[in-house]
Amino acid sequence: MRLNKIKEVLDDKGISQMWLSKKLCKSFSTVNAYACNRLQPSLDTLFKIGEILSVDMKDLITDKDERIKTK
Repeated sequence: MRLNKIKEVLDDKGISQMWLSKKLCKSFSTVNAYACNRLQPSLDTLFKIGEILSVDMKDLITDKDERIKTK
């Protein structure tokens, strides 16, 4: 199930997961787990990702209707 759109936003902006991991001071494997929806970031981390990527935190989260479509 897809709970976040981190990978989609990174792809749209042409930003690598490695770059984001350095900005967040987190390992690449952690950021990759966020991007692949194997692990969900805390709200604090999600807020930081939004700030770094210059997007509203809401744009990083899938809505209920979108989650239902992917089931």
